[in-house]
Parts: sequence; structure tokens; C-alpha cells
Amino acid sequence: MDHAAELRRPSSPPRVFLTLNEGHVAVLGVVLTVAGLLGTPPILQIALLASGCGTLGAATVVAGRRLLLWRRKRARLAMLDAMMAADDVAMALTDDAGRVLGSNAPGAETLGLVPGGLVSSSFAGLFATPLKTVRGLLDDAGARGSARAERVSHRGHVRVSVVANPDNLFLWRAENLVVGGTDIGRSDVALPMAVVRPDGAILSANAALETLLGREVPATMDRLLGTVRFETGEVRRIDTASGPVTLRLHCLGADDAPCSEVYFLPPDLGGGPSARLLFDTLPVPMIKVGLDGRVLACNQGARDLVGRDMPTGTWLSEGLSGLGRPITDWLQDAHSGSAPSRSEFLQVRGDGGDRFVQVSLKPLEEQGEAILLAVLTDATELKTLEAQFVQSQKMQAIGQLAGGVAHDFNNLLTAISGHCDLLLLRHDEGDPAYGDLVQINQNANRAASLVGQLLAFSRKQTLKPETVDLTEALSDLTHLLSRLVGETVRLSVRYEEAVPPIRVDKRQLEQVIMNLVVNARDAMPAGGEITVETSSVRLETELRRNRAAIPPGSYSVVRVHDEGCGIAEENLQKIFEPFYTTKKTGEGTGLGLSTAYGIVKQTGGFIFADSVTGQGSTFTLYFPSKPAGDAEAASAQAEVVEPQPTHGDGVILLVEDEASVRAFASRALRLRGYTVIEAENAEEALEQLTDPALEVDVFVTDVVMPGMDGPSWVREALKSRPGTRVVFVSGYAEDALSDHQARIPNSVFLPKPFSLQDLTTTVQRQFH
Repeated sequence: MDHAAELRRPSSPPRVFLTLNEGHVAVLGVVLTVAGLLGTPPILQIALLASGCGTLGAATVVAGRRLLLWRRKRARLAMLDAMMAADDVAMALTDDAGRVLGSNAPGAETLGLVPGGLVSSSFAGLFATPLKTVRGLLDDAGARGSARAERVSHRGHVRVSVVANPDNLFLWRAENLVVGGTDIGRSDVALPMAVVRPDGAILSANAALETLLGREVPATMDRLLGTVRFETGEVRRIDTASGPVTLRLHCLGADDAPCSEVYFLPPDLGGGPSARLLFDTLPVPMIKVGLDGRVLACNQGARDLVGRDMPTGTWLSEGLSGLGRPITDWLQDAHSGSAPSRSEFLQVRGDGGDRFVQVSLKPLEEQGEAILLAVLTDATELKTLEAQFVQSQKMQAIGQLAGGVAHDFNNLLTAISGHCDLLLLRHDEGDPAYGDLVQINQNANRAASLVGQLLAFSRKQTLKPETVDLTEALSDLTHLLSRLVGETVRLSVRYEEAVPPIRVDKRQLEQVIMNLVVNARDAMPAGGEITVETSSVRLETELRRNRAAIPPGSYSVVRVHDEGCGIAEENLQKIFEPFYTTKKTGEGTGLGLSTAYGIVKQTGGFIFADSVTGQGSTFTLYFPSKPAGDAEAASAQAEVVEPQPTHGDGVILLVEDEASVRAFASRALRLRGYTVIEAENAEEALEQLTDPALEVDVFVTDVVMPGMDGPSWVREALKSRPGTRVVFVSGYAEDALSDHQARIPNSVFLPKPFSLQDLTTTVQRQFH
């Protein structure tokens, strides 16, 4: 540490001690000489000698005391030196005049403290009146032992404290000093601003505000405005060094924020060049708009947000859209105050992505003309979240609609296709009506397939899962796929060895693969190659893609890759939505990928799409693998000989509330030789079963009926007729029955629409 020169003599004793001894000896000699010359008696000479010796002794005591004080001061200085060296905060030691005796390394680096200089010179960048501030701190510390002053400016928040020590030494600390003069707030904005706490304390202020005031920025807003409370847009008079100035306050920050930025704007935003410069550099995106919708001014923040320049005279509607009504009506309503809300969400025109801004309007008057100040806020993320929520609600509604409509459609289609089957039994191929009946039957099956796609999307279709070997399934499907892709497209199927089997509905899996291959073919009108490959993957940790999370485990993977035009990024997130298609009208229903998505998800798998525009697309399907032991057991169980439809006998109780379906089913079963007893509802069926002489072999009943449902009346009937077999039929998915079916023995499920062959085969299987 560097102290002043008068305090840096550590090894030599005080010089004042030697000077006192020599002086006193000389004095004694002079006294004795003069006494002898004057003839002073010896007794008086002895008295004078004694007096001199006493003076000499007193001088010796004083010198010793000064030496002790010097040694104490030296020890205190060493202690202060050690304390300053151990602190990483800027510190300095001064005398009572503020002259620097020493400082630590941070003090020398950040404040530029120089031994022998004045501490006020180093504080010139922190305080507007450093000499006055330092003198006041020294006086307060001398009177009370310590003093402190805080300063918040564009250089940062600094707390300067001073502690008085004995021997007129003063220890200074400058805390929280921002090294290098880092600006607080937006120093690049030529706009006076301050960061203010809710209680009115000014945490920081930029250089523009200091220049405007011409003095040090006060610590609180009440000293600046005369009050702590103020509102955005409020006009206030502020005292500056050059006189009072009228400014408009603009506050940025939420109500619950720890602090907010307060900008001091000219009251007339459209004033001279300086006002226009401040408006342009304001960090808040703003546009001044006339009541006719023309842009009067657009600052840099607004241009950056909308991604384009909007010069004076252009229409606001050229940059923003999506209001749903003329923008001029909205502007006039906002100016008159008749609009319930002055804030609207608009979409940026000409933006490749979906960018949205929230526009808030505030009526103003500029040069005697009514205008509107539009404040813009980026609302893209908010609108994205809103769109995702709306989309999920829409998907849920479509799923519920599909499930409800499918029940009624399946009843109609069961009656249509069933009676068509009955007519076909009475007409051979040479009959003129045979071709018409075949057309009716085929179109009924197409309608049933469309309903099945809706149920697949909503994951409410009936699946018949079985253990499937992917290699065998794709081998069986290759011939059909080759016919689907046509001559200009090459189909390549690659198999990885030892891909574990999966448990899926084989028919539905084939539907998924065909949908993906057909889409890949349509994406390559000029031809190309479609690759279908299988592989096995072992995930040790959870795999996250998009918003899906695949748990750890073994998976069998199917990939379908094409070399087509690809899918644009903005469309990639929508391709699994029902009825969404980029094809022309009549070329597709938009249900292919949504059906594939529903089937894969209902099976317990995952499907992902990757695409690069112009380079093709890849769809990846993950299915949970099944152990080899489970696959062998399932295949052995599947080797059950299906009974061939024959002419049988037995009694069947048919319960169906839909008259047309009941008429078809009863005729079909009677044609096979069975005795059929019909009931319109569950209550009628239970009433017929009260006859002990009536013997029933099989119950064929609808699941959902008015009054008592199928499972409920069947459980009641089985109390007196245990062992009776049951066939449940329904237009809803099997999962609506699975819990009930698990508690009802000897029961099977037959989904609607079913054909004559399906019904008779299922019933005969129950008899056997």
C-alpha cells in the first residue's frame, strides 16, 4: 500500500527526539556560561543547573510519548492496509482533508485513486458535485463516526461509505460499482428514462435524463414530479437547470413487476426533428395512424416487428390484417370511445410464418388534428398457444361427433348392406338386377370404410389385435403396393433381420402402410423411388420428439421415405388433422394421414413426419415389440379352425331397437335354420324369458338401447339362465363394452356394419 511520505518511515525513530536532546544540552551550556561571567554565586549556579536538568527530563518524556503514538499509528496503518487488501470492493484511506493516503487494487483500477490526490477527483464520475459530497461525508463521519451516500445513475448503483478512525484517518468504500461504466437501461436510446420501483424509488437513470435535468437525478419520483403516483400518458412539468419543462410520461412494465421503465417524452410526439428522432428511437413499437387508416409515422421498433417499412401515407391494412372488419371502422370506434376494447390481435401481412401482433390504440391530438397512437406487442407465441388449444378442442369435438354419427350410420349401413346380401341370394350373375345390387353393396362398403376412418381418427374403432411379423406382413402387402404406385414410381422394400413381432390389428396396419405409400406416390408426379424399411430399436432412455415422449423399451420401426416435393414447414404440424389436405379438390379427403395417426396411436405406437421441401419426406412408425415367447403363444392360439357356415338349428333371442337391422338379422339367421325370437328392447326380452318353457341358446343383442342397455339385461338374464352364450353387436367401438364383456362369460363382440356372412359365422361359432 502507498501512504503519504510523512507516514512511510517504518525503521527510523522520530527525528524530533534527537533534536530535543541536543537543544536542551546547548541551553544548559549557555546558562552556566552566562552565570559564571556575571559572577553568580555557586549556590545560584547549582539552582540553575537543577532547573535545566528538569527541563531536559520533561523534554525526554514528551519525545517518548510521541514515539509511542507513532508506533501505534504505524500498527493501525498496517491493519487498515491488510483489511483493504483482503476486500474486493474499491477502498481508500484518506486524511481529514480527503487526501488519499493509500488504496487497494480495486480502488486504483475502478476509481483511479492516486496516493496524494483528492478522493473527490475520483468520485467526479459518480456525483454531480463531488467536492461538496465528499466534504459532507467527512463532516458527518467526523461527527457520528460513519456516513453513507447512494448514487444511482447510468453508470450503475453505487453506495459510498466512510468510517472515521483515530488519528484523523478515514476509510472509504465504494460498493456495487459497475466496472467500465456499463449503462443501466437503454443507453442507446436518446430518450430520457429511469427505472422506478413501485414505491417511487428511482433505481437508475440514463445519461439523457441527467442531461435534461442538468443536475443529479433525485432518489425518488416525488422529488422529481412532486408525487409518487402517475399514469402512462400523463403530462407533467419538471424543473430542470434551464427552467421547467413539460413532458409526457410513458411507463413500461407489468403491475406486479419489481420495477418499470419510465420514459419522459415530449408532449407532442409529432413536433420538431428532435421529437421525431426520439419517437423513432423509442424501444416501444409504435405507429401513428390517422382516422382514415393512413400511417403518419412508424418508428424503428414497429418496423422491426412487422418486418417491413411503412412509410408515411401507406395504409395500415397493407401491413396488418385479420381484423374481420374494416380497419377504419375500428380506428374510428377507438377514437370515439364506443369500442368495448381498443386492443386487437392482427396478423402481419406477407410473413412466411404466422406472426401476430397485439395492437393497442390511444387517441391523441397532434397539431390540432385527431390521430391514434398504435402500440404494438409481439403476440406470436400467445396466438400459437391459443391455436394449439383451439385445435385440441376441435379434434376432441370431431372425435365425439365421429363416435356419435358413426353409430347411426353403422345402423343404416348394416340395414342397407344386409338387405342387399339377402337380395343377392335370390339373384344370380345372369340376372339384370345383379349388377345394380353389386354396386349398392360396394358403395355401402365404401361408406362403411369412410365411417371407419372417422372412428380411426377419434381412436374409437374396433381393433382386433394379433401378433404380427412385420417382415411377413410387408411381404404379403408388397404385390398390392406395387400395383398402387404405378409404373413411374419404384417401390423398394428393405427388411432388417430379426425384427421383433408386434401386436396390432393386421388389417389396420396394412391400411396405414397403404395410406403412406399412396401419399408418397402422389408427392412424386414425375416419378421417383419409395422406400419401405423395417428395423428394431432399443431405447435406453426416454425419447422426446415434438410434444410426444416415447418411453424406454424395445420397438419395431417402419419407415416410409419418398423423393417427392416435401412438405412445407408451416404445414408439417397440420398434416395429421382430419380433412386437412394440400391436394386439389376431388383428389383426396384429407383423412388418410389422420386415419393412420389414429390407428397407430390406438395401437399404442407413435408416428412422426420429417420433411425437407424439395428433398422428400419420411414417416417413421414406432410399435412396441413383443417378446418371442408371447409371439409363439399368440400364434398357437390363433391356429383355431374357423367353423364353416352350415345349416344349423337352435334358438336365438334377437334384441335390437333398430327395426331395419332387426328385420335383416332375423331373416339372415332364419335362412341358416335357426329359430329367432325378436325383442325391441331389453325389457321385452326379459319379459319373454320369464316363460320357463322357453329355451334359448344364444343371445344376440345390441349394446346401446333406450332404457336398459345390452350388458345390463344380459347379466340379469344369466342369473336364471347361466351358460347362455352372448353376441353383442354395436355401432360404437368395442372399448365401450370391454369392461362389461369381461364380466360376462361366453360373450363375443360383432361390430356394425356387419354382413350376412359375418353374422351367421359369429353365431355359429358361439354354438360350437
